Amino acid sequence: MKLIIATIKPFKLEEVREALTAAGVRGMMVSEIKGFGSQSGHTEIYRGAEYAVNFVPKVKLEIVVPDAVAEQVVSTIATTAKTDKIGDGKIFVLDVESALRVRTGELNDDAL
Repeated sequence: MKLIIATIKPFKLEEVREALTAAGVRGMMVSEIKGFGSQSGHTEIYRGAEYAVNFVPKVKLEIVVPDAVAEQVVSTIATTAKTDKIGDGKIFVLDVESALRVRTGELNDDAL
């Protein structure tokens, strides 16, 4: 199994969710996060005063999938979340040692 962690722009969330559902993904965890990288923040004006916004809002997706579909899921996220502008996000893929569905006690692929 693979854990796919993706950070994307918030306005792309629904489009990515729909594409992943169409690709057969049955569930994911979504968190609102803030971060910076190449984009490294920006400045805004509030009540006439300019101030720096060092952290940019993002959405983090966490998806556990069988090994066989991990590459397709990564490709779907990358294609759907892409805007060709700085700050489109990152995708990380990690190995998952085990998974347990608490309600039924199912393990690993059965727990997904």
